[in-house]
Amino acid sequence: MQAENQAQTLSEALPSELLDNPIWTALTTNHAHLALGDGRARRYPEEIGPLSGMPAQSAEGYEALRPLAGPRGVVALFFHEPPRLPAGWTLLRGGTIFQMIANQPSILSAPLANGAELRPLTTADAPAMVALAELTEPGPFRLRTIELGNFFGIFWSDRLVAMAGKRMHLPGCVEVSAVCTHPDGRGRGYARLLMSRVMDEIVQSGRVPFLHTFADNHGAIHLYESLGYTVRQSFELAVIQRED
Repeated sequence: MQAENQAQTLSEALPSELLDNPIWTALTTNHAHLALGDGRARRYPEEIGPLSGMPAQSAEGYEALRPLAGPRGVVALFFHEPPRLPAGWTLLRGGTIFQMIANQPSILSAPLANGAELRPLTTADAPAMVALAELTEPGPFRLRTIELGNFFGIFWSDRLVAMAGKRMHLPGCVEVSAVCTHPDGRGRGYARLLMSRVMDEIVQSGRVPFLHTFADNHGAIHLYESLGYTVRQSFELAVIQRED
């Protein structure tokens, strides 16, 4: 109950504009040291991921994004309106994304059965993390994504079967991301346990957990709601590729 009250109090104090353009906010505040680009467009390094942002969708922003993407490069952005791509860009993937925030987080704990182990992940685990993400497609994940924040995994012996961690860091809030479970490990509550571990760290640090999910991913949304998340707003995803 104390964690719930703390998170709700903190979220009420958050300026709404921080979360209204989350990628741009992260790249101009807590993750500015990682950002490539300038005041027209910024992105995370390719080895971390394709997330990119601009103050507002504009021709100037797309032009500034071109050298950041690189030849035939792919970047991903969130907009409040459909993407308006100028010549030279191709839309690879779109869709509606829900942003959810845990004003009243429900943080759970339970023992793991059958010798499974939950532990922090390190850079030595990065290849296994990338392989799991490629199999389960929770969102873009690269070898250096682990640099964005603490990640936790569940192992069977030395095999990584589930993980979750932190991605975007904004003033007062942190995104829970890369929530995924190997098909062999599903139905055991691993995602709930890992998310609870990550959420507890966020709340204990005095910040509010939030996340993003596809609006049609009803199973995931049901899980997130059971952990105290509610939909705050929606975005239009634009995964785009430079044509030259």
